[in-house]
Amino acid sequence: MNPDDRPQLPLEEKLRVLPKSPGVYIFRDAGGKIIYIGKASVLRNRVRSYFQDRNDGRPQFEQLVSRIRDVEVIPTDSELEALMLESTLIRQEKPRFNIDLRDDKSFPFLRITSEPYPRIFLTRHPVSDGSKYYGPFSDLFHLKGLLRVLRGLLKIRTCNLALSEELIARGKFKSCLEFHIGRCNAPCVAHESRADYLRRVADFHEVVSGKGSDVIQRLEQELEALAERLKFEEAAQLRDWLSALNGLTERQKVISAEPVHRDVIGLAVEDDVGCMAIFQIRNGRMVGRLHYRLRHLKAQSGGEILQSALEQYYADVATFPTEVYLPDAVPDEPLLRQWLQQRAGHRVELRVPERGEKAQFVELAQKNAALLLGESQLARQSQDRIPHSLKQLQAHFKLPALPVTIAAFDISNLMGTDKVASMVVFVNGRASRSQYRRYQIKGVAGIDDFAAMKEVVGRRFLRLQREHEALPDLVLIDGGKGQLHAALDALHQLGVASQPILGLAKTLEEVYIPGDPLPLNIPRNSSALKLLQQVRDEAHRFAVFYHRQLRKKRTLFSVLDEVDGIGPARRKLLLTHFQSLKKLEGATLEELESVAGIPPLVARSVFDFFHPPDSHDAV
Repeated sequence: MNPDDRPQLPLEEKLRVLPKSPGVYIFRDAGGKIIYIGKASVLRNRVRSYFQDRNDGRPQFEQLVSRIRDVEVIPTDSELEALMLESTLIRQEKPRFNIDLRDDKSFPFLRITSEPYPRIFLTRHPVSDGSKYYGPFSDLFHLKGLLRVLRGLLKIRTCNLALSEELIARGKFKSCLEFHIGRCNAPCVAHESRADYLRRVADFHEVVSGKGSDVIQRLEQELEALAERLKFEEAAQLRDWLSALNGLTERQKVISAEPVHRDVIGLAVEDDVGCMAIFQIRNGRMVGRLHYRLRHLKAQSGGEILQSALEQYYADVATFPTEVYLPDAVPDEPLLRQWLQQRAGHRVELRVPERGEKAQFVELAQKNAALLLGESQLARQSQDRIPHSLKQLQAHFKLPALPVTIAAFDISNLMGTDKVASMVVFVNGRASRSQYRRYQIKGVAGIDDFAAMKEVVGRRFLRLQREHEALPDLVLIDGGKGQLHAALDALHQLGVASQPILGLAKTLEEVYIPGDPLPLNIPRNSSALKLLQQVRDEAHRFAVFYHRQLRKKRTLFSVLDEVDGIGPARRKLLLTHFQSLKKLEGATLEELESVAGIPPLVARSVFDFFHPPDSHDAV
């Protein structure tokens, strides 16, 4: 795959003569280094799509296209062959812009060697030598216990001797301690035939594959037979091994009453990193939980990320489920299913459950993946003094400075009453509550959110100018084009022309910038968008909270105005004492009379207002 071995045609010429067949395409940079490998059902259409004049809102996509200086294609006979070749090449080359799937640690496998008398042991590095592998497994402690029990139960050899029937026949070996303590049947000295030994290895295969119920039942029958023949010592040893095996099995959580083999996938993505969680269910029991970290998610959409991660994971596993539950659909689901069935040797179903327990279990895997991603991001931020989301925010919107200080405005009213606004401030991606401000809208009649937004932004920036305070690095307006234009009008009237400002509409989470009538296409997994949503939601919460306070206060004021003997001073005393209308309404006469400054007759008037005389007599 040396670039010097290929005809050096210009990139434009290669794009013109691309084949229409399925295949794999390889992008290289100016130095000839592979930066991306992909597959296509029609190479001509797929490769040319990268060079169309478009902007899909992903800076990472633009970064990839800007680096492409050469393209190489490898036609295949089918899409399935293209998928298999792509998977192999990605693992070999590890291109910068392809997804990099890495486990938190090197998960162990069970290995059954291809020797005449197979050995069984743990390994973290599978090799292609004809051995059979089972895994990967997530619980090393449980796996070691299972291996120890099964070796003793089935009497699988633990030695490293190069056993062969010829050498055994020539008497080259001697029985060891394992034979004398009953943990091995010593095939090395022909105490057990090769056929019998291979049967025990097959039993081991059945048990670790989750199909060992017949094996265990047969061993229990063997236990009864030993007891009947009065071989109590052998029976006791077999009983102990079976008890240990059952104990290990009982530790596995029962998930389904069906004897299913199922993988449940959870995926969480933020910017160019992500986490994938895999719950392994075998025979209806949870036997493992694997965690993988994903990097280089630069030029991928959500479905592409999930599919690529699944292709990389199942390219390395040794055992396959019959069902895979996914959080979302993948772009090439029929092709992926066909590839999995070829790898597994049996039918594999891909499903996206929408309701019921299965959907809840996928949601649990999703939460697990999100938790892992959150932990990873926290560790990342602890090493970086500048939050990653701020860097992404600056890059997405081409801000002149890092948005260390973000001020967000929101309007709240109910049928035109108690019109209020809020301003919240975030510093370094965190809420700075000491800088929160709330406003009553004074110069707007009726329901006019645009005019209200213009008023509150104008009032805030006028005060900043008068007090010579620093302007925020970014202003966020809760709303779409209308609210954004209203805020811009207020800034222009004050002569503030260079203030970075954005509008975030609630309905479709669309981001608007000045001068562009269309919203920007920001990826849903962007940490920049998530930060904007967090700031906008906090501004909305603060505005609604203030609005409710005013409404309660206004309601209490209007009610007390109807009580004889209550004027502004006494109303204030009652409000201060009882805090809410509900508490005042439920107060007893004695509690009302105990309020300093409230005469007994006025207390009686308040009590009778909330408790009419007719209600006293009601029984």
